[in-house]
Amino acid sequence: QAEDGIRDFCLSRGLGDVYKRQALIAILPLAVLIFNSIKPQMEFGVNPLGPPSEIRFENFSEAWVKGEYAKVFFNSLKLVAGSVFLCLAVSLAAGFSLAKLNPKGSAIIAVYLLVGISIPAQLYIVPLFLLWKEIHLLNTHIGLIIIYTALNAPFATFLIRSYMIRLPDELFEAARLDGANTFQLFFRVALPLSWPVILTAGLIISLAVWNEFLFALTFISEEGFKPMATILFAFQWRFENNYALQSASAIMMVAPVAILFMLFQRRFISGLTSGGLKG
Repeated sequence: QAEDGIRDFCLSRGLGDVYKRQALIAILPLAVLIFNSIKPQMEFGVNPLGPPSEIRFENFSEAWVKGEYAKVFFNSLKLVAGSVFLCLAVSLAAGFSLAKLNPKGSAIIAVYLLVGISIPAQLYIVPLFLLWKEIHLLNTHIGLIIIYTALNAPFATFLIRSYMIRLPDELFEAARLDGANTFQLFFRVALPLSWPVILTAGLIISLAVWNEFLFALTFISEEGFKPMATILFAFQWRFENNYALQSASAIMMVAPVAILFMLFQRRFISGLTSGGLKG
């Protein structure tokens, strides 16, 4: 409703071109990517941004084979599934504790999580690499899953905590009067009421893990373990880049994420907004 009101106000003041420019800014890069994905490689020198003179859908099949799309897709799927499961397990327990149990030192824990969100990951990538090398977690999916869990758990914990604070305390008091212990309060009361934020947090973690590039490139060097984010390197050589295959593989990389977001868009937005109404 607020967005509709702003749009009506802009249209009444002759500012409709603002929305047109915003739409063009959002659509043009995607249109160029789609054009390039079905364009012959030889055409990039004379027409790098426009529509193709010859449509070449073979770019997708060639990118699938040369980029070993099936393998990297399965690798990324394992990373996403493992990271979502582990991160949600940690974040749900921590968020419930901070929201409903009020443990001693909860303020310090909150500050610690805030620091974890604020510090750029690039600052500790070198010592983390040396540590992972010593404990033999390089070129392993479990090593990346642990890293992705640590990177996403602070934000997921804050999101889940802000949602669980809104759950009525009367429900938990009634369950305690009926003899429920802490674990029963968590599994039988908190979790069934928290599916919107669980889905939202899971989707955020999935998108972050699927698109993550820096740690995947640094901690995975063996071809058989590389995830989806590194697929574009399959079409780069020392003196040549195949932009047609890069664009086709980029479309295939974005497609699963776009489909997932479109399927759960309403739940995703409702989970974010409901978690942000009360802190």
